[in-house]
Amino acid sequence: MARRRRQKGSGAVRQLPSGRWQARIDDGAGSRISLGSFPTKGDATHALLLATSDQARGSWVDPTEGRVPFGDYAGGWLGHRSTIGPRSRELYDSLLRNHILPTFGTIALGDISTRTVRGWHARLVTSGRPGQVTLAKTYRLLRSILATAVEDGLLVKNPCVISGAGVEHSPERPVASIDDVYALAEAVEDRYRVLVLLATFASMRFGELAALTRGGVDLDEGLIRITAAAIELSDGTRSVGRPKTAAGRRTIAVPLALLPDLRDHLENFAQPGSDGLVFVGPLGGPLRRSNWAKSWRVATESLGLQHLHFHDLRHTGNTLAAATGASTKELMNRMGHSSSRAALIYQHATIERERVIAQRLSDMMTEAGSRTR
Repeated sequence: MARRRRQKGSGAVRQLPSGRWQARIDDGAGSRISLGSFPTKGDATHALLLATSDQARGSWVDPTEGRVPFGDYAGGWLGHRSTIGPRSRELYDSLLRNHILPTFGTIALGDISTRTVRGWHARLVTSGRPGQVTLAKTYRLLRSILATAVEDGLLVKNPCVISGAGVEHSPERPVASIDDVYALAEAVEDRYRVLVLLATFASMRFGELAALTRGGVDLDEGLIRITAAAIELSDGTRSVGRPKTAAGRRTIAVPLALLPDLRDHLENFAQPGSDGLVFVGPLGGPLRRSNWAKSWRVATESLGLQHLHFHDLRHTGNTLAAATGASTKELMNRMGHSSSRAALIYQHATIERERVIAQRLSDMMTEAGSRTR
């Protein structure tokens, strides 16, 4: 006679030679899984009842599955995330290595409790290392990994429940004046002058500028098409790929006052051919943060603007564009902000409106230029 298949929702208790009582639950695949040993039969029966109740609700987790060390699971989690870009992968690896694995690396997934997470987070907050922004990123990473463990059936629930722990509170960055922007453009080396102006008045990121080719610049129409971004890793590896989000792939109208400078730059500094880079390094190769940083540092120090970061130019440009009366959706489109993705499904900023924004920026630039002459 064939052996009857055990069904989920059942199990048994038995007394062990030691005198303790063991509870076992059926996994629905013909096996019984131990829930542990208990001092009395009543305790074992109670544990079995709780487990079978969880099975009926679909919230039961095989306790043997949760014995996987967090470090092993996290390594697999990162390795299987094919959609993570190189920079994000490098960041996640650093956050894991420096701030998460020292505490959780050898701990079994099932042993990570809300109390454990709170204690870890409190220690990092008290020590002041890492800073608040990095700590928020670290917490979000831990929460994401454990959320996947819940999806994989290794945990019943995510122990990361600290309210606000994953929210970044970055200090407000300064906004440069238009006069300061022009002063910086004059203070950097000639081949970087238009880099400063486009970062500001076209709201472009450094990686977008470093990957921009002649083919992406339409002087006749006054447009720049952003389809790629350069990425540099800490080991010096450089790669060029598509922007991280669909919103990052966009077309920007260049202020008319900037077009003569851009045309002159293309004639004198850019690589030849449609695939030639618009901005290059000192020896004519790809522009890197390292060779750009020196010129930027010299320029800001000479003008007493050491507090300005290069990315603050983009922040300045966004602020100036907002002052033209552009709508939130139009600004988000110009910025290539990832959170605009859903909004852009329903309302797209048009090229015509982009030209209006660019014209108003151009008027502001022309006025500022007249003051410096």
